Amino acid sequence: MSKSKSDKDYDVAADRDLYSGLIRLHVLHHAVEEPVFGLGMMEELARHGYRISPGSLYPLLQGLEKKGYLRSTQQRNGKSLRRVYRATPLGRKALAAAKHKVRELFHELIEDD
Repeated sequence: MSKSKSDKDYDVAADRDLYSGLIRLHVLHHAVEEPVFGLGMMEELARHGYRISPGSLYPLLQGLEKKGYLRSTQQRNGKSLRRVYRATPLGRKALAAAKHKVRELFHELIEDD
């Protein structure tokens, strides 16, 4: 089956809003496992194909903190301070609920193929 022009020209970045929830879950997942910081999360997300700028990631982290899913502290890193985020009990609970929903969706997506 040949690809149409629209398939060839498809730009994943155009659907960034589609993936924004997945990025939030990814961040929360890592914050449950260990403390995370902005640059480290940008590198981790890039390993999974997500390109996110500091101008997008830091507001995302701050939003998760404002909702009570993350808590941040400042840690000294050499001469500079680094803001480090950890999951809160609410964040852990939210991630557990989200895992259930993602598992359901994954099964539906795979079954439809």
